[in-house]
Amino acid sequence: MQHTPQDDAALEADPATGPAALTPAEVDEFVHQINTFEASSVSLEGRVSKGASTAAVIVAGGQGERFGNPGGKQMFEVLGKPVLTWSAEAFDATPDVGLIVIVCPENRQAEYCKHAIDPYPFVTPIVFASSGEIRQESCMNGVDAVPTTYEYIAVHDGARPLVTVDLITHAINSLKGNLDADGVVVGHPSIDTLKVVNGRSIVGTPDRTAFWIAQTPQVFRAKIARRAYKEAMFEGFVGTDDSSLVERIGGRVMMLEGPRDNIKVTVPEDVGPVVAALSARVGQR
Repeated sequence: MQHTPQDDAALEADPATGPAALTPAEVDEFVHQINTFEASSVSLEGRVSKGASTAAVIVAGGQGERFGNPGGKQMFEVLGKPVLTWSAEAFDATPDVGLIVIVCPENRQAEYCKHAIDPYPFVTPIVFASSGEIRQESCMNGVDAVPTTYEYIAVHDGARPLVTVDLITHAINSLKGNLDADGVVVGHPSIDTLKVVNGRSIVGTPDRTAFWIAQTPQVFRAKIARRAYKEAMFEGFVGTDDSSLVERIGGRVMMLEGPRDNIKVTVPEDVGPVVAALSARVGQR
């Protein structure tokens, strides 16, 4: 999704909603003590099966304007590791994933590799692709970097560090086991009341039972994913997520319920829940 001036305006203090977001300095202070963990002691074990049929495209091209960290949210360290590393490790430990494509700005690929990849014992081959002007272009570049030998492509936000091996495996297997489906999107039903708003005036209250919160990973059959990105590019269509591109060309995409803590780190307030969840997981290993 593209960043707009309205996004910045939404973060300003509002008498009706409370104070503005935490500053980057406050976030750094909040996680300083937690980041003393030894990263190597909490790593997942990388695994690649001989007949791996899935390639993962991890999108990490955002600049993180709303998050405020100069290095971007993907490089922000939580429990001693960059957010991107946590995301990549989950795919590295998923046996059916035979390739990981990390999409980021071309001029930062060496930096990402040095700080988020090289220090950790990844087993799955990792390659880089250049990000585009918008997320959709970045995803297409990542998909183009996947060899045609892979039958499935899993697209994931690099800023979702709470994704698990079980969730990735479940999404892949759900698609493989449903021959009528072209894709699977992880998400969960909306539990909050939804409002349709014009300006700040409420103009409607839809039935929330029909609404789900879409997250990642989103897994697709590789052939239809490639076609969906190319047709969207040629026709000038910009979707809100990868699934919307497959849907518009007639693809059948299924929702798969996942954990609610699979959040995307977008603003400083997201760090607290991520730290708490990862700390609990580390304590169980």
